[in-house]
Amino acid sequence: MKLVIASDIHGAADACERLMDLVATERPDRIVLLGDLLYHGPRNDLPADYAPKRVIEMLNSVADRAIAVRGNCEAEVDQMVLGFPCMADHNILLDPDVPGGPLTIFLTHGHVYGPGYHNSVDAWPALPPNSALVYGHTHIKVSEKNDAHDAWVFNPGSVGIPKDGSASCGVYENGRFEHRLL
Repeated sequence: MKLVIASDIHGAADACERLMDLVATERPDRIVLLGDLLYHGPRNDLPADYAPKRVIEMLNSVADRAIAVRGNCEAEVDQMVLGFPCMADHNILLDPDVPGGPLTIFLTHGHVYGPGYHNSVDAWPALPPNSALVYGHTHIKVSEKNDAHDAWVFNPGSVGIPKDGSASCGVYENGRFEHRLL
């Protein structure tokens, strides 16, 4: 299973276009969208390339492969314009082909469930052994083992409003999470 994982686009169309270029290059089975797709939110400055209608068009072009969760900036109107479900607080993927047994990948934005890193909520879901908690919200890249919860923690960073200096997303394949700069 190959995934491209993106979060916090915040309506930044030029940044989303770079994400779509990476999707075309990587050819993933699924595109995971971890919320805050269209609106910039009241705490963030408006991205220079803010054009949510262009972002809608790009994301809808991959709707058949999209798996999304709701961010803290999503609203019902976003669901009305996007061609894939985007209002769930979490989703779960299983990768059965990982050495050591299937990997449970828990997908969330980071404001309802999260590892407590940076400004994400510290509210861990119940996870089986051999799990990964994949979240966004903080706009800061993370890829590390959490020994207290015996889980891998991955944040792809932000496509549209990075807070750690570089726009990014993630790629998951063969049990490994990696960051990709955009």
